[in-house]
Amino acid sequence: MILAVVATWGSRQLVKDRLDHVGLTVRDVAFALVILVLFTPALWILTWILCAASGHDAPGLLAVGTYGALFSTGLVLVSKGEAPPENDEVIEAPQPRLVSRLPDGFRGDILRLAVRDHYVDVVTTSGTFTIRSRFTDAIAEMEPISGHCTHRSHWVTDAAILEIQKNNGKTYLRLRNDDLVPVSRKYKPKLEEDGVI
Repeated sequence: MILAVVATWGSRQLVKDRLDHVGLTVRDVAFALVILVLFTPALWILTWILCAASGHDAPGLLAVGTYGALFSTGLVLVSKGEAPPENDEVIEAPQPRLVSRLPDGFRGDILRLAVRDHYVDVVTTSGTFTIRSRFTDAIAEMEPISGHCTHRSHWVTDAAILEIQKNNGKTYLRLRNDDLVPVSRKYKPKLEEDGVI
């Protein structure tokens, strides 16, 4: 079994590295042949050692080759049923328009927005950034990221919410960065209706 696993892995790597640009059928045949070439001699040597140790005659290389051919063909047929390999390209999630107002090269996730006079604090996994904007405009620029207003001064992304906490009868949302965001009575029914709390 160890020999089979090693031969299969080595064959797959060799075929993938050398014949990745070739059509699927040629790759399948090449994969089967490489497995056959690597696996059959190893199986024959192992069979010969086991037979010699028990006093029996070892089968010939041709007889063992038949088992190698069956094994390699079976592997190719099984691999045909596997899901097609995923594209190597990484598909990035759509960014909200608000990201364009953050510093160049911003990398991270926006967790929440908090209004402060005529400014909005954009709290992210990479720090807090302050932009000049109306709160409603900043929230509109967060599309397509889903989120909720929890208070007249706070908006949070749904993905940032970890849990609900209650302190002295007041409700808070604890976020991934451990911020506690208050939930006001005005916004609580909508959060309950949407299943956030």
